[in-house]
Amino acid sequence: MIRFILVDLRRLWAGSLVVVLLVALATALGVCVVLQERALRLGSARAADKFDLVIGAGGSETQLVLSSVFLQPSPLPLMPGEVLARLAADPRVDWAAPIGFGDSFSGYPIVGTTVTLAEKLSGGFAEGKVFAHEGEAVIGSAVKLPLGGEIKPMHGSAEEGGETHTELVYHVAGRLRPTGTAWDRAILVPIQAVWHIHGMEAHEHAEEGAGHDHEAASATAAAEPGHEHEEAGDHHNGHEHHGEADPDAALNENWTADTPGLPAILVKPKTIADAYKLRQDYRSGNTVAVFPGEVLTNLYATLGNAKQILVAVAAGAQTLVAASLVLVTVIHIGQRRRQIGALRAFGAPRGAIFGIVWLEFFFLVAVGIGLGFGFGYAAALTLSGLFSETSGIAMPVGFAREDAGLAAALLAFAAILAALPAVLAYRQSPAQALRA
Repeated sequence: MIRFILVDLRRLWAGSLVVVLLVALATALGVCVVLQERALRLGSARAADKFDLVIGAGGSETQLVLSSVFLQPSPLPLMPGEVLARLAADPRVDWAAPIGFGDSFSGYPIVGTTVTLAEKLSGGFAEGKVFAHEGEAVIGSAVKLPLGGEIKPMHGSAEEGGETHTELVYHVAGRLRPTGTAWDRAILVPIQAVWHIHGMEAHEHAEEGAGHDHEAASATAAAEPGHEHEEAGDHHNGHEHHGEADPDAALNENWTADTPGLPAILVKPKTIADAYKLRQDYRSGNTVAVFPGEVLTNLYATLGNAKQILVAVAAGAQTLVAASLVLVTVIHIGQRRRQIGALRAFGAPRGAIFGIVWLEFFFLVAVGIGLGFGFGYAAALTLSGLFSETSGIAMPVGFAREDAGLAAALLAFAAILAALPAVLAYRQSPAQALRA
């Protein structure tokens, strides 16, 4: 029986190949959706695990996490610098690192921060050392720059018509180890250098922190009302305030109430209990404190319907393929009536005819399902690689235990599907088949 099936498949190789490819492509679509969605969840969750608590000015919690953890450019309001001073002196805080956005270089975001965050982010340096002066920078593992390379910060991005700062040129002092996060594509510089080249003086922000709300604080460097501060990442159409920076100036990371305004602060609490207490304390008034993982969970719940739609589309494609395969197979059985009649005339029992047709069809569909899992995995790997290259977030693509259940369900469906043409062949009488 097996030899007969192989000979038959070899004789009808073109049609068999079409059946296998149709099944493979339909299966690959569903597998790719499942694997890619899982990779996105795992990759973003691992990236968020690097940061325990994020504190920012009042506003969207989701946008705060996307900007501070995933470095997605977006204007954020500024909070008074005195918040950083309080956190630095809080006994519940292991360390608190301010971050400032708005500039870029060759498509890489420039993030102003502290020595502490630069040292803690990846657990060490692949080469070089941490910045020690205003004119030095630390780059992520995916930034394609050599040690000692020059970085000329641009306000905004080239696509948005950004303006290159002439006040300071950074030089690469060290490269971080890979983190699998968006920070692998970031350029870290001293935040005091960011303040200086944007003309943000401490005493100005001290006065603003005492008497202005977030909207006023975020517009301290705007020349016209309604313009958001460049730290928030918005373009000012040439009205930015530029300051002066000394590339050889030593770093001063002793925060006071006169510290300039900040879009976000990354906080490492000493204990889990401290983390919840800090979040509660800074969720009132003019600040908001969030756990990045918690925000992502809510975001996943919001995007859950999108996954269901994609899965439904994939299931619909598979159903259409299954229906077309049944139609093709029924026509094929009709064309093989003489062959089936001859087999019956030579003494082949009905069960053997059923088994031949069923095994032949099931074999083709099973091979298509196997190839579909391979194609879907390859497609998910490709998409994840492209996303990782642009975002810096590592996207782990892999099969899980529940995927075995999906494969089993598809094979069970294939077994049922193969029974239809087999039943048609089983019911044919040899006399009618030979007269056809």
